[in-house]
Amino acid sequence: MQSHQVDHELIAAAAHVARTRCRGDNHTMAAAARTQDGRIVTAVNAYHFTGGPCAELVLIGTAAAQGTYELNTIVAVGDRDRGVVPPCGRCRQVLLDYFPTLHVIVASGDQVRTVPITDLLPESYVWADHQLDTE
Repeated sequence: MQSHQVDHELIAAAAHVARTRCRGDNHTMAAAARTQDGRIVTAVNAYHFTGGPCAELVLIGTAAAQGTYELNTIVAVGDRDRGVVPPCGRCRQVLLDYFPTLHVIVASGDQVRTVPITDLLPESYVWADHQLDTE
């Protein structure tokens, strides 16, 4: 896995949202992403027993609502000081499809690193590569 510089400001932004906005079982994860122009967008998950969206997916919609369609780096942080949490399988696939050059901050124990989304889904199915050309 290729590692890139860790955006500690992004981790701090997600941790702040997790600490101040996550309340109870409905919101337990926060995500933060750095946009191409350097801004930070944040979001929380919306848990529901029918299967609510993860914080990373809510963040994609939040960014789009703000007119941002390109993200450089993303991180998810758990409430109750759980720290950086890697994206689930569904989020990995969605993030790859939306942002194939995205970098993701992940942690293993106390070690935090930044990796390309493609490293989290080796030999992956890329949805865009399998769409019929409509022209």
